[in-house]
Amino acid sequence: MPAVDTRLRFVAVDWSGSLSGGGSQIWLAAVEEGALIRLEGRMTRNGVLATLLGWKEAGVPLLVGLDFGFSVPAWFLADCGCRTAPEFWLVADRRGEGWLADCPPPFWGRPGRRRGDEVQFRRTELECGAAPKSVFQVGGAGGVGTGSIRGMPFLTELRSAGFAIWPFDAPTGATVLEIYPRLMSGPGPKRRAAWCRAYLDVLDWPADLGQRAAAASREDSFDAAVSALRLWEARDELAALSRSEDAVDLGEGRIWHPAMTISRVC
Repeated sequence: MPAVDTRLRFVAVDWSGSLSGGGSQIWLAAVEEGALIRLEGRMTRNGVLATLLGWKEAGVPLLVGLDFGFSVPAWFLADCGCRTAPEFWLVADRRGEGWLADCPPPFWGRPGRRRGDEVQFRRTELECGAAPKSVFQVGGAGGVGTGSIRGMPFLTELRSAGFAIWPFDAPTGATVLEIYPRLMSGPGPKRRAAWCRAYLDVLDWPADLGQRAAAASREDSFDAAVSALRLWEARDELAALSRSEDAVDLGEGRIWHPAMTISRVC
């Protein structure tokens, strides 16, 4: 990845695993030189993929944060005959819809499917300092498993198109990493549009008040916009990333977040 390349576009996607392919829940934000240059909602997963591939083909340097789990706990990787996350993405592509439809253990969250005794979390989730959900939770409030299972095949497509997927690959001019929006925005009631607007007013960002209102209008747009801003703010830190040599990282992946904890803004 170019070191502090002024052309670098920092992109964050607030993802969705909805059966419809995204609908109103997926939002994409892009920041260049601190300015919000794009904020788009009502995107499908395929629409996000096409946008990213189009920018790459046009030669735009990209750093992309995607809001879903890039892998599963190591024991489940082994059960599926995988050593690394990219191997598991292929399994998720073949078997994912069956897992989501039938919700067999260790998956849970659908009616009548309770959480089992299996290890639920990846090491990175336990270390991230927040309260993440398990990728095995595919139903109920806050479930992230559906978005993750339906997102992993897109990582295979992006990698095949020349994107580096961190921490499994060394960063290049088109790099994708896993983010957790709560670690990018800090604590606060993000479901309240008034609070989101006050947060952005404290930052005095975006400069365009119409963009600011759109970013604050719902949690999905807020998460995408603020995550893209935080990626840009951490550009020097991101320029120093390298491929992980840690076996757990290569299997379970790693959530990227700024080295400095983001405190409550308002």
